[in-house]
Amino acid sequence: MAGMDHSKMGHDMSKMDHSKMDHDMSKMDHDHMEHNMAGMDHGQMTHDMSGMDHSQMAGMDHDHMAMDHGSMAGMDHSHMDMSHMDHGDMGDMDMSGGDMMMHGGHMMHMGNLKQKFWVSLVLSLPVLFLAPIMGLNRPVFNFNSVIQDWVVVLFDTIIFFYGGKVFLQGAKAELESKSPAMMTLIAMGITVSYVYSLYAFVANNFLHPNTMVMDFSFELATLILIMLLGHWIEMNAVMGAGDALQKMAQLLPKTAHLLTADGHTQDVAVSDLQVGQKFQVRAGESIPADGQVIDGTSTVNESLVTGESAAVAKKSGDKVIGGATNNDGTLTVAITGTGKSGYLAQVMQLVQSAQQSKSNAESKADVVAKYLFYAALTVGIIAFFAWLPQGLDVAFSRMVTVFIIACPHALGLAIPLVVARSTAIGAQNGLLIRNRQAIEASTQISHVLLDKTGTLTEGKFTVNALIPANGTDKNTLLSRLAALESNSTHPLAQAIVSAAKAAKLDYQPAADTQNMPGVGIRGTIAGDAYTIVNAKYLTDHQISFDTQAADEWSGKGNSVSFLLQGTTVLGMVAEGDTIKPGAKKLIKGLQKRGITPVMLTGDNPKAAAHVAALLGLTEYHAGLLPEDKQKQISAYQAAGNHVIMVGDGVNDAPSLAKADIGIAIGAGTDVAIDSADVVLVKSDPQDILHFLDLAKITNRKMVQNLWWGAGYNILALPMAAGVLAFAGIILDPAVGAILMSLSTVIVAINAMGLTAAKIQTNE
Repeated sequence: MAGMDHSKMGHDMSKMDHSKMDHDMSKMDHDHMEHNMAGMDHGQMTHDMSGMDHSQMAGMDHDHMAMDHGSMAGMDHSHMDMSHMDHGDMGDMDMSGGDMMMHGGHMMHMGNLKQKFWVSLVLSLPVLFLAPIMGLNRPVFNFNSVIQDWVVVLFDTIIFFYGGKVFLQGAKAELESKSPAMMTLIAMGITVSYVYSLYAFVANNFLHPNTMVMDFSFELATLILIMLLGHWIEMNAVMGAGDALQKMAQLLPKTAHLLTADGHTQDVAVSDLQVGQKFQVRAGESIPADGQVIDGTSTVNESLVTGESAAVAKKSGDKVIGGATNNDGTLTVAITGTGKSGYLAQVMQLVQSAQQSKSNAESKADVVAKYLFYAALTVGIIAFFAWLPQGLDVAFSRMVTVFIIACPHALGLAIPLVVARSTAIGAQNGLLIRNRQAIEASTQISHVLLDKTGTLTEGKFTVNALIPANGTDKNTLLSRLAALESNSTHPLAQAIVSAAKAAKLDYQPAADTQNMPGVGIRGTIAGDAYTIVNAKYLTDHQISFDTQAADEWSGKGNSVSFLLQGTTVLGMVAEGDTIKPGAKKLIKGLQKRGITPVMLTGDNPKAAAHVAALLGLTEYHAGLLPEDKQKQISAYQAAGNHVIMVGDGVNDAPSLAKADIGIAIGAGTDVAIDSADVVLVKSDPQDILHFLDLAKITNRKMVQNLWWGAGYNILALPMAAGVLAFAGIILDPAVGAILMSLSTVIVAINAMGLTAAKIQTNE
């Protein structure tokens, strides 16, 4: 947590409301934590939590953490005294979660799986070579049975407590939440294998029974290795979820120009700002806090925060949002909100709540594992009591055999292999799948809600029309406009300059340019005075213009400006956002699949209606704030619909997190990307269709693999329990081992059958 300014966090961890923290801090091994958080060497902590050097965390034992509900989003940040948090420094933290794994709706801390796998493999070699192979009672090497037994039991113990630790802790978390799944099934398999192997060691070496008691050391080692490999494959295949909350906080600058009582400015940390104070924000700077303009005029780019594509003019009395960018001019602002009362902090609260509610989904593998656990437990107990009249040893052996055969070797690889193949194919085709559950949830999608700006449209202004008047030609009109706007950073001005460059027009920047607050800009070109104004200026000054043409282009969602020489209108320019090339094909593709596309936007209703008409959309909602978009998601879900949300801005983050599947445009903000389950690298809307096609074939492969991975238990468990004993048929562990190995091979081959050629976009 090096990115946080801990000196500003209420100065004491006691201010954190631990009762509100979904991580259940009681699950931390406090014996391995230094309770004095101030004594932690924050400088030794890497910002990327996935690559964190745990040895530098002041003794905190992360292996003892069973973190609930997925991510830091589960922590109730609203109780962290955010008014004293250094938002600028928070952005340095990268909760990429490289060592975290979802199971049964819970985030498990897996440690360094790559390291655990390789170390466990080395530790398993003595067991694999010296222990009897899968119930055959013959090891690979056989030189001294007593020494071999001691070596095997020693390495059994090391492997069980080292390699199996993550599964035991995961099982504990699942059982505490009363939701046994994959971790519980694995834990049952390795625990039974280890305990029975200890019993076999004691019996064979000290009790000397009439017949040799078979151990399951080989099964213990192979199960732990395969499970570690499966989870490692899955974690490498799916990108760790970044922390959108930290990226969002990073939008705020680290310092602010505080206005002192004597009228001077003093640079202070944003975390020190208080409601009622005043600050200055200069051209090109980010606004450090919510407030009200008390002096100055400017335009503000709020697109990263609100999603509104047009720059917004600001004057005395207008409100500004922390995190927005001041384009030109200097503003003096009175602070109305900071910390947790600020706009960005409220959006962060929406994101965390949405992520928390979304984290409880169970994967198909966990559902299958849950039922397999209950089935194995039930069949094993029944077998024990059914065989008890034959003797305790016989009954115990039958029960253990049932539990061992239920070990999910193939099941542990069934999904990871498909996910690894699917995510690799997706990445090659511009799709980064960050959340495996997005693939599984895709089969139920009924609506796709799309942000307008940056998703369906390019998110940048272009000159859509030049309409000369009073004998002026288009090139002259454009060159005069560009001369006046050449030194401006306003998005509309940049669009005009870009259009002039594209037309290869020669012009000299205007002299004596001055901004006209709320109107436009004036300047001198070749000794003549020119002005760029809006329609309101012309109307107020009773200057005639082509109102019909102006209304026509304005009705299409354009911003219309006029060039004046004196009081003569030389023409108008219409600028607006442009539809992305693949947007129409996306809408048609969704409709063809029976999915309803819906547009959500913070833009005005007139612009939204125009874009909806161009795309053939029948449903759209305009003038939405971030919380409004999230409410729309909730409303659709409350009606029984399953929703994909597609967006690219900070304002989309809560909705991306709330939706069943969040898809971020790759060219959008880091916040949107970190809130999403899928990222479209090429920012092409049509890739949404590619994702749906990839998810469809991936789901089919997952179901097939689950049947191969767990289906054999339908026959194996009853036979292992001795259902056919009356006919002299009892499933030997060796035969069960062959069945498990065969199903594992089939699972691997089936996963490799997923190819890019099978992704077809039916437009």
